[in-house]
Amino acid sequence: MSRALATATARATARVVLATLLIAIAVLLAAPHAQGAMMIPRGTPNSHEPSGMAPPGPAALSGYHLSYVNDFNSPGVPAGWYLYSGHPGGITTTSFSPRHVVFAQGLLRIKTYQNRAFANQWTTGGLCQCGQPLTYGAFFVRSRITAGSVNSVELLWPYRNASWPPEVDFNENLGYTILTSATTHWGVVNHFEATRIRINMLKWHTWGVIWTPTYLLYVVDGHPWHEFAVSGEVPTIPMTLDFESRAQCPSTFECPAGPSDMLIDWVAEYQR
Repeated sequence: MSRALATATARATARVVLATLLIAIAVLLAAPHAQGAMMIPRGTPNSHEPSGMAPPGPAALSGYHLSYVNDFNSPGVPAGWYLYSGHPGGITTTSFSPRHVVFAQGLLRIKTYQNRAFANQWTTGGLCQCGQPLTYGAFFVRSRITAGSVNSVELLWPYRNASWPPEVDFNENLGYTILTSATTHWGVVNHFEATRIRINMLKWHTWGVIWTPTYLLYVVDGHPWHEFAVSGEVPTIPMTLDFESRAQCPSTFECPAGPSDMLIDWVAEYQR
């Protein structure tokens, strides 16, 4: 290569590097709330907790105050929470049963197994915090799964089924153990945005969503991983925190190889 050509190549490379750097800076400036402008809680290290983390404190999220926390240390369904029954999504080959939601040993367990009471169908459970609807706020959930082939979801759903959409799925594993997804539904027909992240779902993580009038910020373990900020499409109605597992086999998913659980150590909610 001649010296002139080498010089020109070096200059061109430098321009590309500079342009890439400027684009990266522009992206950071355009989305400050998604890039660490706020401290996002993960929890407080505590060896006595099943997950090794206790709920975050009252002032753990800058600009917000703690409005609700539940460490699931008491037996029985907590006040304001309601259990699911019936067929998930109307699929009659599987069922929800209140008996598949268990509070014990400091955990909320949503259990999946073949239940003789339901003709040996793969039966799961779900529940909603339907007694405490919120419009905007921050929701954090410490959870893991014990096996795949079951779609386990942490989501926000319209209060009293007032309308659908919106729907905010901030941790939906789609039956996998190696990834999860976040989906924002804002229109009835093909009006949604979905994204995925590769992560070990068999390990404990702190999942969350920060919901403001202008954006939804999806977070895990104290870090943002996706933002939804489509103007006019961020939910504006009261919604509730819901958890559910769905086997939905053999119609939608491969049937599980054996029983499994969705484990939730705690939830923490914040308001501005």
